Amino acid sequence: MTQQAAALQTYNNELVKCIEDLCSKREELNRQIKQEEEEKDRLQHDIRILSEKLSRVNESLAQRLAARATFDRTIAETEAAYTKILESSQSLLSVLKQEAGNLSKATEPRRKDH
Repeated sequence: MTQQAAALQTYNNELVKCIEDLCSKREELNRQIKQEEEEKDRLQHDIRILSEKLSRVNESLAQRLAARATFDRTIAETEAAYTKILESSQSLLSVLKQEAGNLSKATEPRRKDH
């Protein structure tokens, strides 16, 4: 029976050692879990901050794009109006030169034909 008791004691010691090993592994796993949960919390915090920044940048960008579109429209309208002014000025100059030529002809002394 002492041989059985010794075997039982050996099994018991091995069982206790296995349980202690499992507990040690569980504690290491708990430490890793806690570390990853803290990292997850930090990342979620960073994501929240970045999302808020992204939202502000998107709003600012939308306002700037709208302002640029207004500038583009105003520039295009102004250039079109300026082009019309140039065309009208050219037409006016042409008419003025023609009229000046006609006036010059009308005011020249007439030559007598011999």
